[in-house]
Amino acid sequence: MTMMYTPTIPPPDPNTRTPKFELPKLSCDAHCHIFGPGATYPYAPDRSYTPPDAPLEDFRALHAKLGVERAVIVNASVHGTDNTVALDAIAQSNGAYRAVVNIDDTITERGLQVLHEGGFRGCRFNFVRHLGGVPDKGVFNRVIAMVAPLGWHIDLHFDAIDLPEYADMLAKLPLSYTIDHMGRVRASEGLDQLPFRILIELMQRDEKCWVKICGSERVSSAGPPFTDAVPFARKIVETAPDRVIWGTDWPHPNVKVMPNDGDLVDLIPLFAPETEFQQKILVDNPARLFEFDT
Repeated sequence: MTMMYTPTIPPPDPNTRTPKFELPKLSCDAHCHIFGPGATYPYAPDRSYTPPDAPLEDFRALHAKLGVERAVIVNASVHGTDNTVALDAIAQSNGAYRAVVNIDDTITERGLQVLHEGGFRGCRFNFVRHLGGVPDKGVFNRVIAMVAPLGWHIDLHFDAIDLPEYADMLAKLPLSYTIDHMGRVRASEGLDQLPFRILIELMQRDEKCWVKICGSERVSSAGPPFTDAVPFARKIVETAPDRVIWGTDWPHPNVKVMPNDGDLVDLIPLFAPETEFQQKILVDNPARLFEFDT
């Protein structure tokens, strides 16, 4: 029986603007999602929201418009621990896609190996309260022990207010980790706010710490074109340019204001005016972290 779903969040802007900024060759959207279609890839029964379908063909069309050649699919919580939608997309990408998995400690070593061979290079843990809150500590530690031998990293989604609480835990992790959406800091609270200071200190003292300069629409307090997020991204880039990656976060689940992805691309030269840093953030760093062929 075909499942029917009623979306509880809005779709992405369908009228993607062609950006003025031309992305370098082999640029990577290192944080984006594919949702469904639900009739083919059912959504998890315990999901906290229901998205409109955002299938592979729309994903490809977006990237063609933006000039993106590589992508990292972060398998979203709406698909639970079923990673088939990302696995299938990678298989059709001719080496252009990698992914970050959602798993728990019921995964077997063979199951992990299948995912690794299929192009997964990290696993995600969500600490955001409105999306389910803190993962079980025992499960968290067991999964880390399982994926570390594969050379994977872990992808961490925090509310900014919680970053100070977890900073010591992060520094003690035995593998590299990425922090989503600039730590979801609030632009209105300034560069000197405690969560952002903690984020910068982690980047300075822990070479395992990577940060994604995506989610400007989540960081911004002023709204489009979200330029109040620029000083935060700029500081992150200046702090550790070899450990920063960029993404669209398409199709932008659970945002207060839906961005246009062309506008998000045009923020990149404000984050990193230097051609050298653009090359690192968009091409070299994601190629290294996600093991793209060079």
